Amino acid sequence: MVYVLFGVSGSGKTTLGKSLADYLKESFYDADDFHPVSNIEKMKSGIPLNDTDRYPWLHTLGDQVVRRHEDGRAILACSALKSEYRELLATYGPTRFYLIEGSFELISSRLEQRDGHFMPPSLLRSQFESLESVPNDGIVSADRSLSEQLKQLEKLL
Repeated sequence: MVYVLFGVSGSGKTTLGKSLADYLKESFYDADDFHPVSNIEKMKSGIPLNDTDRYPWLHTLGDQVVRRHEDGRAILACSALKSEYRELLATYGPTRFYLIEGSFELISSRLEQRDGHFMPPSLLRSQFESLESVPNDGIVSADRSLSEQLKQLEKLL
């Protein structure tokens, strides 16, 4: 089973995912680490990714993360903005999806303070526009503290 924390860039997927993996003593994966160089360069240039960019990346995540943990557990932080992306990941094995949800203003302020990430704040609007926030297995509020988010997830798992 792979627990996928999804949402827009800056929602806290990686921070929460690492904490959850530590708490559960399971493997953690950041989907950003699986992007091809071409996707990273495109985002660095301020150009949003499209389906053509994302599908090979999603298939890599399915092969490298979901399929590898069919019989165990792992945590994956992944934007998975559209329902069809989540459906694709689910074809690779057991998955559960939890939306990390926050307002544009909150997430934007976080991105403005973040250093060293390839995703520029200028692309945030396009991510919110692409996000299909159909709650699959639950919603976690990005505006809560990390400990409150972990408690929220613990109840959902």
